[in-house]
Amino acid sequence: MATQAKPRLDPETAYEVISPESYAHWDPLLDTFDRLREEAPVAWVEDPEGRHPPFWLVTRYDDVMRISKDNATFLNNPQTVVFSLTEGIEFAKNLTGGSPHMVASLVTFDAPIHMKYRKLTQEWFMPKNLRQIEDEVRELAHKTVDRLLEAGPEADFCKLVSQPYPLHVVMQILGVPEEDEPRMLMLTQQMFGGQDEDLNQSGMKDLPPEAITQLVAGAVKDFEAYFAKLTAEKRANPTDDVASTIANATVDGEPLNDRDMMGYYIIVAAAGHDTTSASTAGAMLALAQDPEQWARVREDRSLLPGIVEEAIRWTSPVQHFMRTAAEDTEVGGQEIAEGDWLMINYVAANHDPAQFDNPRKFDASRSPNRHLAFGAGAHQCLGLHLARLEMRILFEALLDRIETVELAGEPARSKSTFVGGLKTLPLRFTPA
Repeated sequence: MATQAKPRLDPETAYEVISPESYAHWDPLLDTFDRLREEAPVAWVEDPEGRHPPFWLVTRYDDVMRISKDNATFLNNPQTVVFSLTEGIEFAKNLTGGSPHMVASLVTFDAPIHMKYRKLTQEWFMPKNLRQIEDEVRELAHKTVDRLLEAGPEADFCKLVSQPYPLHVVMQILGVPEEDEPRMLMLTQQMFGGQDEDLNQSGMKDLPPEAITQLVAGAVKDFEAYFAKLTAEKRANPTDDVASTIANATVDGEPLNDRDMMGYYIIVAAAGHDTTSASTAGAMLALAQDPEQWARVREDRSLLPGIVEEAIRWTSPVQHFMRTAAEDTEVGGQEIAEGDWLMINYVAANHDPAQFDNPRKFDASRSPNRHLAFGAGAHQCLGLHLARLEMRILFEALLDRIETVELAGEPARSKSTFVGGLKTLPLRFTPA
């Protein structure tokens, strides 16, 4: 491949792309992505502080879609997220005996092992199976709204609704007892929100990377200890849940090894609810900011699927994944060398005006809405049907029982480069 000059980001912009703080300040970040899509849609990023290997930032929808679907040219390994700084990568290698991943899961696997593992639980999350739990989810949704109304007329929607509701749904499917749900929430927030002082349980701002790495590793170890015990229970007394499926699964005639099994539990337990929490809060934020849209959807429930889908795009809870080029290739006219690292930024792609008209507007009637918040190709989100089901049923209950809703304070987003969304959403509402 002929040498081509790299379009390098200036240090300030490079830091903004990497910094968790940037993702807590949405509009300035979107401004940056708008500029980069025009000036350097495939740009070379070097960490000004030297804690990250350099990588290509990809911001246009078409390029992110192509990379997402081409799992032969663009691999998940050896490193799947920028979430782990250099210190985190080395720490993970020491912890795991050589792997840069603290958690081995569907997110980190490439073909052929990825599909073999995905098929173990895929049927659980298909619409036909999920219809069997609709009544249970609807009952939970109404209990959740009960708690919100009891706390009213002002309450934090994140704390009372968008965090506990999807958590409970996923834990019921997984087979985790209800009394253990607070522990699962805490560990998830530490693992995905380790860079945010309100989520990492430390209460300290600007923790050094080493401390963040230790927090994340501690959460992973706690998860593993919990699920090791659950595995023994589900092998001795298997039940009709996902945990029993994982505990007793075989791939190529062999039981899952401990590391892969623990990773499977963790990805279902953590990613299975945290992303839906973010999308649910995003939908409520948009509706609270637009009372007329809330009134319209109360009268016309045919708008609800559009609200759910638009909230997922507008929020983009999984903010990026990393891929590694398996061979020399090109993206957006830019030469990419074998071994180069690429960030496919879903926030940028889902706000690309070439794909979405007026992308910053929350538009429930947006059609088509081929967003990338669930990814695409072989690694498309396993739980996408469950997320849509949960959100639809919850908002049916909210719309039935709440007459008006508005903001009661300033919402706040989490500081996280990887998985993010609202961490507080103060609302004022009147019961129907």
